[in-house]
Amino acid sequence: MKPTGIFEAHICLQPSPFGPVALVWSHYGSKSRVLRIYLSKPGPAAKRQASASYLEATSASCPEIDALAKDIVAFLQGQDIRFELEHIRMDLCSPFQRRVLRAEHAIPRGRVGTYGRLARHLGSPGAARAVGNCLATNPFPIVIPCHRAIRSNRTLGGYQGGVEMKRALLETEGIRFDKFGRAVVREFFY
Repeated sequence: MKPTGIFEAHICLQPSPFGPVALVWSHYGSKSRVLRIYLSKPGPAAKRQASASYLEATSASCPEIDALAKDIVAFLQGQDIRFELEHIRMDLCSPFQRRVLRAEHAIPRGRVGTYGRLARHLGSPGAARAVGNCLATNPFPIVIPCHRAIRSNRTLGGYQGGVEMKRALLETEGIRFDKFGRAVVREFFY
């Protein structure tokens, strides 16, 4: 997802237990809105990813973005934080991805869904792979908790921050795993 139109982008970098988190943001009307969140992962760090994608971005922040960045870090430290969608530019996503991201956002802490169940919930029972692709390219990880989507066989699947981070986040939320690395869940969300 690359935004179109003329705007001035900024990068706010926050340290976290999983490495730096970069929020790319701009002014949208009278508000400050996030264009993209980058997690540090195996490979390039968040700042490098953000700078490579937004070449003209400057290092800056503002009270709204600082507050969101601090909440993201608190979440990564295990705090129970529910994010609102008002701080992100969902309008930059395709209509299908917006539907997927909103449905994923509704999955509460301590629960997981599968790509297939999410597709069925959206009225597209054959679109598990498309749902997975939308979540793999989720521009707002953590705010949209895509780590709560797993495969139907209860294995993790991928994650932008790496599989170890996905498992750690789920364990922080109370999800347990068996000796084969499968999530132990009584029932799936959706």
